[in-house]
Amino acid sequence: MLLVLAIVGIFQSWNVAFGIFNLCLISAIMALGVNMQWGYAGLFNVGVMGFTALGGLAAVLVSMPPVAEAWQVAGGDIALSILSLIGTIAAIIAARHYAPRILRIPVTILLLIVGYFVIGHFFNPATEAIESIDPALTGYLGGLGLPVLIAWPVGGLVAAGAGWFIGRIALGLRADYLAIATLGISEIIIAIIKYEEWLSRGVKNVTGIPRPVPYEVDLVETDWFISLANFFGANDINDAAGLFVKLCYAVLFIAVLAIIMWFAERALKSPWGRMMRAIRDNRDAAAAMGKDVKARHLQTFILGCAVCGVAGAMLTTLDGQLTPTSYIPLRYTFLIWVMVILGGSGNNWGAVLGGFVIWFLWVEAEPLGNWFMQTITIPLPEDSSLAQHLVNGAAYTRYLLMGAILLLVMRFAPRGLIPER
Repeated sequence: MLLVLAIVGIFQSWNVAFGIFNLCLISAIMALGVNMQWGYAGLFNVGVMGFTALGGLAAVLVSMPPVAEAWQVAGGDIALSILSLIGTIAAIIAARHYAPRILRIPVTILLLIVGYFVIGHFFNPATEAIESIDPALTGYLGGLGLPVLIAWPVGGLVAAGAGWFIGRIALGLRADYLAIATLGISEIIIAIIKYEEWLSRGVKNVTGIPRPVPYEVDLVETDWFISLANFFGANDINDAAGLFVKLCYAVLFIAVLAIIMWFAERALKSPWGRMMRAIRDNRDAAAAMGKDVKARHLQTFILGCAVCGVAGAMLTTLDGQLTPTSYIPLRYTFLIWVMVILGGSGNNWGAVLGGFVIWFLWVEAEPLGNWFMQTITIPLPEDSSLAQHLVNGAAYTRYLLMGAILLLVMRFAPRGLIPER
């Protein structure tokens, strides 16, 4: 993979090569999260997209500066609506524990109805007031204004919290039923991020997320960087600045991947990891031996969601913006699953390799497909409808390639490139 990326750097540009490399690192982290769920425990989570989006949302809520005017006009009502929500949940829990059995369901329904109207009394006017404040630039509460690096572990915690809540509900389901449930829940998460503008600006997008690395416009004006660029013989100072920024991101991403990989390997080779594989291979036998299957599944599900949340926060930081409409299952669920299947389910190194291979092919398939179609249509006349059709269809090369890879792997190497030992 390093050799192939070097070839891209030589024949295309080093900026392109390091841009692909950084996204390969993030994809590898996402694949590690899915591998923890599927490879360790056999949990078929098709809601990767939702947990990745929660990590991206955490980057906004942590690093963006607060919108002072929004807090002034509606901060109190938002706080009261949160307190009302907490009070409603506490009342329902108390009713479920202390009310007579015959009254539990009616009391729970009554508390839900009352809580809905009480929360709405404070929440609806507050959100309308927030979204009306300079909607072209803000229209949301903003964040905490903290360093963006803090958002990465926070993104993992937010996704882990959502994973705990979802896992408590959905992990009683098996196989395809769990897949359908997690896919539906991830779509709900995306809908909330997309349409609750007071929280995330919705489809207006949050831009200008702070960076943990220098900005190119600042680098080109600093003496030390100009001297460094001249020392390495850079022809274009702007290209050199872009490459330096990508190198800084690469160092950070490699550090995060190394930390997660170290913990993942330690866990997999520990008694806990052997227990998880035993549950995966025969959950009934493991349960008969006294293992709490549902609790261990919940544990693994939470860990995988947390890793996906960290990767989502990293991706939003790299992009510098949160774009809810970009979260689609093809990119943030299907591709990640192909990475795990190709690399080798149950093997952490295989998941990392799959992340690199699949993302590289996903990025390079379209330009290579375009070059291939241009080459084979050279003998055809310029006005040939067949040539025009082939060139126009080059954009779909990546979809054909991903489907072909998945079919070939499932047929000839179902255990992946680096099989689990």
